Amino acid sequence: MTASRLIIWRHGETDWNLTGRFQGHHDIPLNAVGEQQARTAAPFLAEWGPTSIISSDLSRARGTAQALADVTDLPVTLDERLREINVGDWAGRTILEVVEEDPGVGERMRNGEDVRRSATGETSTELGERIAGALNDIVEEAEDGETVVVVTHGMAARIGSIFFVGGSYVDTRLFGGVRNCAWIVLDTGRDGVWRIRQYNVHV
Repeated sequence: MTASRLIIWRHGETDWNLTGRFQGHHDIPLNAVGEQQARTAAPFLAEWGPTSIISSDLSRARGTAQALADVTDLPVTLDERLREINVGDWAGRTILEVVEEDPGVGERMRNGEDVRRSATGETSTELGERIAGALNDIVEEAEDGETVVVVTHGMAARIGSIFFVGGSYVDTRLFGGVRNCAWIVLDTGRDGVWRIRQYNVHV
């Protein structure tokens, strides 16, 4: 059994998004704008006819997922594997603050290196493998022909979707970031291969 469509939805805005602070696994809630973004986007996602909603367990994702649940009357299932990249000690800091302390971080990022987000955090590849593994399990556990909405985070959505369709860290650098409350649509063709059909869709 396998789903035929997967919609990956990034959570709405948080105060730390506004100030450019790394959130990672830190549980920052939606702000008022983010809550409204989720309520506005939910009816558009409902038009896809989702059959299940699976969300990161962090509150900014859960709150976004609940907006769709309110429209569709579907339950929300939580999966901690869908969390954002673990940034470890960088949580609450901006990239400028990180680079000021360690200028080499910025240089390695500009050179395309898959930089670990602090000594206690993840690399993009580790994130991609974690999210892709979760997505594979999710679609395989769904009934044939179902449409599953997965609510996650910015890097998790971008990198996870690309790893899921067989891409690598190098491929992820060709895609722009996913906006708050935007989504990615993936589906399978007659050959059963998953492909990204729409990217960074928003209202």
